[in-house]
Amino acid sequence: MDHRRRAELLDAAVDHASREVFAELSFRSVAAALGVSTTTLVHHFGTKDRLLGSILERLRERLVASSEEIAGEHPDLATAARAFWDWSSDEAQWPSLRLFFAVYGHAVQSPGTYGGFLDTVGADWIAVLVAAQGPSVEPADATARATVVVATIRGLLLDVLATGDRARVEEAAAAFLSDLAPRST
Repeated sequence: MDHRRRAELLDAAVDHASREVFAELSFRSVAAALGVSTTTLVHHFGTKDRLLGSILERLRERLVASSEEIAGEHPDLATAARAFWDWSSDEAQWPSLRLFFAVYGHAVQSPGTYGGFLDTVGADWIAVLVAAQGPSVEPADATARATVVVATIRGLLLDVLATGDRARVEEAAAAFLSDLAPRST
């Protein structure tokens, strides 16, 4: 199997899936969008479930790589959370985030099928924010704070994607993020 060709097809499939309704993806729709035959997809991915699993894994890899890059540049949780919010609330990220939330909803309803995606993507984002807090923070405290940040940002993103009320959500994000900032004494 040509692994480079598979990777190219997979990246194109993720881009396509980001623009489409996840539940409606099929071998035919993906093949047509990529300009290949369904036989080509079967050759590289085997089944529709394996194609969808590969799309989800690549989406997760992309989201984690971006968040590691962003959070890794900042010395504390508040700054890392602000950078992560700025990146994820940028409209350029919204197609991938719409796909993420579509999969998230399916995973909640069908954890046997998509549960692995949820297990890894949540843990990945939390790990990035735990690392941003540095070694001086107790691991349990760092994990709890990172969990609150991930859950809150996830909720804010879902709200802005669902309502389009960017001004209101930005105001809420600013209030949340300012509460994370270290207090001067």
